[in-house]
Amino acid sequence: MTQSDKVTTRFAPSPSGHLHLGHAYSAKLNYEFAKKHGGEFIIRIEDIDHLRCKPEYENAIYEDLGWLGLSWPTPVRRQSEHFDVYADALAKLDEMGLLYPCFCTRRDIRNEIEDSSRAPHLGPKMGPEGIIYPRICKKLTSAEKRQKLDDGIPHAMRLDLEKAMALVQEPLYWTDLGSGKQIADPALLGDVVLARKDFPTSYHLSVVVDDHIQGITHVIRGQDLYYASHFHRLLQFLLGLDTPTYDHHPLLTTPDGNRLAKRDKSITIKSIRESGISPDQIDDLIQEYL
Repeated sequence: MTQSDKVTTRFAPSPSGHLHLGHAYSAKLNYEFAKKHGGEFIIRIEDIDHLRCKPEYENAIYEDLGWLGLSWPTPVRRQSEHFDVYADALAKLDEMGLLYPCFCTRRDIRNEIEDSSRAPHLGPKMGPEGIIYPRICKKLTSAEKRQKLDDGIPHAMRLDLEKAMALVQEPLYWTDLGSGKQIADPALLGDVVLARKDFPTSYHLSVVVDDHIQGITHVIRGQDLYYASHFHRLLQFLLGLDTPTYDHHPLLTTPDGNRLAKRDKSITIKSIRESGISPDQIDDLIQEYL
């Protein structure tokens, strides 16, 4: 946790579609926690994906959250305006020798996995979020990497987990409000991408940098991001960033067990507003999906 005594929470949506009921649940949890503790609730716009994020969705976010009765300080931090800050963090990791370029396409990774699956002892490693990247580009020689770079082949930058963990002298922990002290196990996610081919950062890198810069003391987010916290704790250690207290809340799901998604237009906050439901009824509606 940061040294600040003031509780600060954040709701950080991506403006790639309309917010749904699950977003309302998460935003309200953050808002109510901050107000309960005399703290501050802020909004951050995570718009690093310029291909999917659109201004009209950002405007809709403010409209939806205002309708819910939430308020927040301005100006709002927009990640697309701070690529230089994330580049500095990436450069620090690179100077530490912890990054390597990855030239793989999805097909390259799929082919590698298919080949390794034919030899059971070399089969792909599985993590809680699926297959872990098989470190194809980690195996390239220096000459091979240089040639690909000189040829201008698009590439991402991955964290070399093995080298990073060699710097960790004692277990890394974080506090989770729901389940107490947690031991971080970054190996669950493997060599994560920290800068993508199409823009110079990633969710994992930008979120820990922003949480530190904005003095976030409590990160309240969905259970689907629990395993990301294992990796985020490592990045915080490597970059010398503050570690917030975490809380991973349950996800809202449809009657058939699927979690709510932006493509489910029937439960967007916009459609709920237009149906005549009042903000006072939102909590009851949320309970129907929990």
